[in-house]
Amino acid sequence: MSAFDLVFAVYGLLLGLAISEVLGGFSRALKLKRGTAAVRIGWLTPLLGLLVMLDLSSFWLLAWDARDQIDANYVTLVSVLGMVGVYYLAATLIFPDAPEEWPNFDDWYDKQKHLVVGGLLAANISSWIGVAVLQDLHPSPEAPAAQASVFVEVLYMASGLAILALFAGLLMVRSRSWNVAMLAALCGFMITSGVVEAYV
Repeated sequence: MSAFDLVFAVYGLLLGLAISEVLGGFSRALKLKRGTAAVRIGWLTPLLGLLVMLDLSSFWLLAWDARDQIDANYVTLVSVLGMVGVYYLAATLIFPDAPEEWPNFDDWYDKQKHLVVGGLLAANISSWIGVAVLQDLHPSPEAPAAQASVFVEVLYMASGLAILALFAGLLMVRSRSWNVAMLAALCGFMITSGVVEAYV
C-alpha cells in the first residue's frame, strides 16, 4: 500500500459519506414532496446540495492530481481530516433531518447558509493552501509538453478567484433571488472549470 493509498482511504471514506448525506437529503425531500405533506422545496436548498456535490467532486480530483506529492504522516492525515471533515459537516446541514417540520425549505436554507457556504469557502481556501504547500515541499515532475499554456493558467486562476468571490458574496447577500442566481453561477463555474481542466 502506497502513502497515497493510505491517505486516500480516509479521504475517500469521508468524501463518500458527505456525498451520501447530500443524496440522502435529496431523497428525503423527494419522498416528502411526493407524499401528503404540503412542502415547498424551492430552488435554494437543491442548488446548495448540487453545489456541495460539485465541490466535493473537484476536491476529490484535486487529491488525485496530488497523489505523487502526498506523504502518509500524522500532519497529512490530520489536515485531510480537517478539510474533509468541514465538507462532511457542511453536507449534513444542507437538508433538515426532519423535513416534515419545515414546510418551506427556503427558511431552512436561510438558517444554515452561513455555516454551509462558510465551510465550503474555508475548505476551498485550505485546499488551495495545501496544494501550494505540497508543490513547495514536493514539486511535481511535469514534462514540458504537459505543462499548461500561460493562457490556460490565467483562465484557471481567474476561474478560481471568481469562485471564491462568489462564495464570499453569497455569505453577504440576503435576497433569495440573488442567492439562487449566485448558487447557479457557482455551479456553472464549477462545471466549466472542471471541463476546462479536463480537456485543455
